[in-house]
Amino acid sequence: MAEKKRGANEPEPRPIIVKKIIVEGHGGHHGGAWKVAYADFVTAMMAFFLLMWLLGATTEKQRKGLADYFTPTLVQMRENSAGSNGMFGGDSMMAKENYPTTGGQGNMAITIPRDASGTKEQGGKATRAADRQKFESIKKELEQRMIRQKGMAKLRKNVRFTETREGLRIDLIDEADFAMFATGTDRLLPEARALIGEVAVVLQTMPNALIVRGHTDGLPYASGKTMNNWMLSSTRAEATRKALAESGIGNDRIARIEGVADRDPFIKKDIYDPRNRRMSIILGWTRGGNSDEDQGLDEETKAAIKERDDPRTVAKTEVRKLDMGGTGLPTGAALINPTAPGTSNKPGKH
Repeated sequence: MAEKKRGANEPEPRPIIVKKIIVEGHGGHHGGAWKVAYADFVTAMMAFFLLMWLLGATTEKQRKGLADYFTPTLVQMRENSAGSNGMFGGDSMMAKENYPTTGGQGNMAITIPRDASGTKEQGGKATRAADRQKFESIKKELEQRMIRQKGMAKLRKNVRFTETREGLRIDLIDEADFAMFATGTDRLLPEARALIGEVAVVLQTMPNALIVRGHTDGLPYASGKTMNNWMLSSTRAEATRKALAESGIGNDRIARIEGVADRDPFIKKDIYDPRNRRMSIILGWTRGGNSDEDQGLDEETKAAIKERDDPRTVAKTEVRKLDMGGTGLPTGAALINPTAPGTSNKPGKH
């Protein structure tokens, strides 16, 4: 058919485009939604197999540590948790302690406060429970003895009980109206000697090892060349050990005596508070209930503890602490009114 001839002013005709669309029922197969679901499934399977591998490649203690790490925890800190509120050490033997150190022991980077019931859950659990029962009976017996003894009832407020990692710590605390030792000396006063005698009686009911630890306040000696707080706390710990021995505690019961000066204050906000002057008598856990070997420590940590407790290391540390030419003041501090040579020096109040 011949093409129709268009006029001179007639526009050029537009082309006609026909689009053919074919709808297929399985077109969704080439979409992306299934890929997201498949990726989720593969991720879940990877997590599952990782969990199965962890269960097979870790110990019970390691698995508990992982579970504790991922468990949401509400940490509640309480002031005066070392037994400074209420008679005989706060609410109960199971209370948490807030001490940032273990009472002068060790040099670990950080110590995490924890419940007394959460330190050991496997092995030695029965021993730990038996120790706690004995601790409670010792606490009650000492309270009853002090009530019965003439003049002792008023000293109940000077006795604090705290359960620690080392064992049951009995703190005998100075106050404004009571001092265990004569000022600046290691001479026990009569009331304090009688109090230690009562403590010795109740400690004889449990044969566990004892630690005697001396504390001072932060007031330094004016004459640091012949005496300082380190030496004073150590000699007072030894005087307390002698008093315990005179009351029937054999030397074989004493694991060690220590003087920590003012490095572990009872009232941390005021190092000069008289209550920082105290003696701590610690009744240790039964071996197997809370020993280092039962804590699941790695070999490196055990080696560090062994090195720390080596007698030669302890002796070197004590020599460095004594600083025979110092005054016991913090590093960089200077006396405002130093004593002139030849004048008599009196010790600070301790």
